[in-house]
Amino acid sequence: MRVVIYLRVSSTEQSAENQLPVLEKWVADRGHELVKVYSESESAWKAGHQHELAKLKQAAAHREFDILLVWSLDRLSREGSAAILNLVNTFKAYGVKVISYQESWTEAPGEIGEILYAIAGWVARMESQRRSERTKAGLERVQKYGSKSGKGIGQRGKDKPGTQRKRSGYFKRWENK
Repeated sequence: MRVVIYLRVSSTEQSAENQLPVLEKWVADRGHELVKVYSESESAWKAGHQHELAKLKQAAAHREFDILLVWSLDRLSREGSAAILNLVNTFKAYGVKVISYQESWTEAPGEIGEILYAIAGWVARMESQRRSERTKAGLERVQKYGSKSGKGIGQRGKDKPGTQRKRSGYFKRWENK
């Protein structure tokens, strides 16, 4: 079987490199052929931002692979159960099976999979909404009491309390403007 791996993280500060070796091992352990790895650093909350996913769909339409392997279903979308079901059904129409490493039930045959995909999509959406709500609540609380959000200038965390950052690089950058 020909396998494509799709990796996604939400921002450029994150890395998908911890996912890749595990997924490559999954492919090798089953004796499949790894065709390509698609990787991107984009939010999955709004459709249209995932350019690599769009390329992946085009490759599926051309029947370039048989299995789409992802770390977890929420890597495909955080828009909810309908979006995930839509993607899974799109790939299914092209003869591609979507398998999630974290949700091993995606490898099982049968119609129960559609119900489980819907539940997984709903959970991904709810998790994303809760995270957003917690962030907004924290920002509101901070603004209400007049303090600034984030760490203070020169603070680096618990491992190095009270140490100041070097500022020489900042001044050189401004001198060149």
